Amino acid sequence: MQTTSRLAKKVEFGDFQTPIGLARAVVAQVAASGFRPASIVEPSCGIGNMLVAAANGFPEFLRAVGVEVQPAYAEALAERLSGRGDRERIRAFRANFFEHDWAGSLGQLPEPVLVIGNPPWVTNAELSTSGSGNLPQKSNFQRHAGIDAITGKSNFDISEAMLLHLARALAGRNAMLAMLCKTNVARKLLMHLWQAGTPVQEPALYRIDSAAAFNAAVDACLLLCRFGGTTADLTAPVFAALGVSRPAERIGFRDGRLLANAEMHDRWRHLEGEEVYRWRSGIKHDCTDVAELSGSFGAWRTGDGVAVDIEPDLLFPMLKASDLGSRRVPVPRRWMLVTQRMVGEDTSKIATAAPRTWAYLQANAERLDRRASVIYKNRPRFSMFGVGDYSFAPWKVGIAGLYKKIDFKVIGPHEGKPVVLDDTCYFVPCETQAEAELVASLLNSEPAREFYSAFAFWDAKRPITVELLRRLDLRKLATELGYVDKFALLNSVKGSPGDKANTGLLWRE
Repeated sequence: MQTTSRLAKKVEFGDFQTPIGLARAVVAQVAASGFRPASIVEPSCGIGNMLVAAANGFPEFLRAVGVEVQPAYAEALAERLSGRGDRERIRAFRANFFEHDWAGSLGQLPEPVLVIGNPPWVTNAELSTSGSGNLPQKSNFQRHAGIDAITGKSNFDISEAMLLHLARALAGRNAMLAMLCKTNVARKLLMHLWQAGTPVQEPALYRIDSAAAFNAAVDACLLLCRFGGTTADLTAPVFAALGVSRPAERIGFRDGRLLANAEMHDRWRHLEGEEVYRWRSGIKHDCTDVAELSGSFGAWRTGDGVAVDIEPDLLFPMLKASDLGSRRVPVPRRWMLVTQRMVGEDTSKIATAAPRTWAYLQANAERLDRRASVIYKNRPRFSMFGVGDYSFAPWKVGIAGLYKKIDFKVIGPHEGKPVVLDDTCYFVPCETQAEAELVASLLNSEPAREFYSAFAFWDAKRPITVELLRRLDLRKLATELGYVDKFALLNSVKGSPGDKANTGLLWRE
């Protein structure tokens, strides 16, 4: 068992030593691409498994260099290399990555240059918490705007800063970057390069089993990125595993945006346009123990099984992402206590309108007052967020934001009351069942699924977002599917877009 100090060091340096078998597989993948290096470099090389595998895999190399910040690893690597017959062509030395002159040192090496490795899988927030000095100088390298840039909002992976630093040093050189990293880090690096117009040849991502290799539950890959030349390749194939010859999909860069599937985007990009229905997020309350109850009329209970005696007026059947994502026909299992009909509404009137409910809220005031989110500050006590007339529409078409699939569900009333959704879900409000079924049939069509899949990265924590949903123009989709007459009739029944008294299509405030 590791000591506390060793564990702290492991966190500080994102210490995931590459298994020698995986290192050899990475080198084999580089060789399969046709690249033959004259120079090999492994930054943050640890004990040097990747450096040694590359030296063995490309025995005609002229120079090989390993750079490591931790003394014990640097010493172990030096000793490991001392017995090799090619030791005169290999050297290892200590250096802090962010203090080393990479452009200068890489510029002195004979080309082609292979920069290979496995940079730390740790974020700047984790390093800051541990008091580490192994951090890049603060800069807005992710190009955030406004308050995000001022406050340094982004919690980025250290490897992202490292790879960007190396890529800039290699730009224009006859070189290849071959790095194990989180898949989202690989995508962000390509996004940076594509945005900057840096010529990148034959970029590719090969997924790896990080659980087997590193006992880490994270989506990871090998990123291969060839520099030099003048033409930038704005797509990159994504392979299911090392050694696979046929890609599972191809990410890309179009109109300043990163795409999860460039082929699907090019096929259905004509469906992008104006948001017809206003997509909404479910109600945010941040206090499940108080705001969510089980049972039915007259027999409400908290999650701990404590009986609750309150009026039913402010209670509504509710669905969560787990209900929408895992059930073909979602049925509410819990009820939500909704304290407002709109954001900012005075909640003190509950004391008169529903005195038992007010007493329940007062009894749980301490827990409600502890909610940390800034959205509750300077608001009426017991406030909620993401609530409006649309929350209480009789029919809805909803989708789970946390699930890795495109699956829209029709949601109707339950026990005589409209169903509300929590903030893990998104929905459009509808007036009638017929309207909801038409909208759902459009959204669940193959063109719509492929359109959304072009933008959705399924390894993200929340792959479905409001921004994603709003990109699809339902009028264009209805035309594509031959539903234009039905959709036009729906428009004519609902009236003019400025009529906010209507629901669904026209709830756009």
